[in-house]
Amino acid sequence: MRFPLKPALTGALAIALVAAWGFDRSTVASLWDIPMPKPAEERGVSIEEVRAKRMEMIAHTYLIDPNRTLDGFYDALLKGGTTRVAHYGDSPTTGDLITADARALLQQQFGNAGTGFVLVAKPWAWYNHRGVEMQSSGWRYNVAGVATLPDSLYGLGAVSFRGNAGAVARWTLADGTHTRAEVYFLAQPGGGKFSFEANGATLGVGDTDGEQSGPGFISFDLPEGSKEFTLKVTDGEVRLYGVDFRRNSPGVVYSSIGVNGANITLIARALDTAHWTAELNHYKPDLLVLAYGTNESGFPDFVNGNWAGELRVAVKKAKAALPGVSILLMSPMDRGVRGESGEIQTIASLPKLVSLEEGVARELNVAFFNTYQAMGGEGTMGRWYTAEPRLVGADFIHPLPAGAKVVGGLLYKALRDGFQDYKLRQLGVRN
Repeated sequence: MRFPLKPALTGALAIALVAAWGFDRSTVASLWDIPMPKPAEERGVSIEEVRAKRMEMIAHTYLIDPNRTLDGFYDALLKGGTTRVAHYGDSPTTGDLITADARALLQQQFGNAGTGFVLVAKPWAWYNHRGVEMQSSGWRYNVAGVATLPDSLYGLGAVSFRGNAGAVARWTLADGTHTRAEVYFLAQPGGGKFSFEANGATLGVGDTDGEQSGPGFISFDLPEGSKEFTLKVTDGEVRLYGVDFRRNSPGVVYSSIGVNGANITLIARALDTAHWTAELNHYKPDLLVLAYGTNESGFPDFVNGNWAGELRVAVKKAKAALPGVSILLMSPMDRGVRGESGEIQTIASLPKLVSLEEGVARELNVAFFNTYQAMGGEGTMGRWYTAEPRLVGADFIHPLPAGAKVVGGLLYKALRDGFQDYKLRQLGVRN
């Protein structure tokens, strides 16, 4: 079948946490001998602190990287320059859920080098990038894997925007500390022009005319304190992809690149290979995250048939585009469905999909983060839906902000622990 292109604790406290967070018995048993003479409440520790510590203790165990393929990413963090992450995924990534929390934690530890890549306009009402407000008018857009473009040139963000004279895009950033904005566009014969403004003052004009179709980029230096940016098409028709906002300071840039309803075939099939390669090489990620599988899990025949093969195609395409760059496959979260008894259960195909994904990661020598197990494994979304506060929506798929924060924290802690291990190895303290 072809898929359509879219913790430790003892006694009652341990049981309560297992029930609330879904940690499996083997994980609890492995930590059973750690003494805790008094209940958390008697020591003035809140249950939230206990949960946070528990997650901190287990997160790294679900990051599987036996051949240390993430060392390139860790080395970039250690050097202290600009470390770039490109995180591709489906609808949670579209809404900057999970990614925003991982970004905030990484930037808090390693420095904030900028907002990163943001689309020209909102292809979906729920498209979001934390810290950015967007307004636009006059744009026609094509989304990779949904409305096929004959040339399959969708840019870095997998969405192509076309606008004629009068089309406008506006971005308002939360602070005025950014120093550079780079517009990603398609250079093409007869391409039109656009102006770029900061706080109402024109900074320059971009000309998208080119001898042949291919990636185009133009950077604008931003006046100090600039927060409001406007792009206007002034002549002809332009085809744009997005804007990358950067700071002249060391730290992390973490771009969330999500397409609503997407699956792994977006990477494997929908993006022109040469064009996507050129876009990626210009962005220069130190870590590429591919986070798919939730949508595929609803198609068991696809999971049992072509899923692993399509994943191999996507990973090989990414490795060829970015030789030597760290790549991380991030498994889907749990996905719930109501059983005949009305109980919210894990959708049947998900555990197999996650297992297949781990196998492909090992086979093709890339890192793997088991989000499904890290968050609690089987039945997690049922527990999350009945939790207070509720952590997942009524579809038992999309995390609410509190749930996304949990998953983003788990990803960050796993990467942080991997980085600490890398530092110890560089000091000769650990092999």
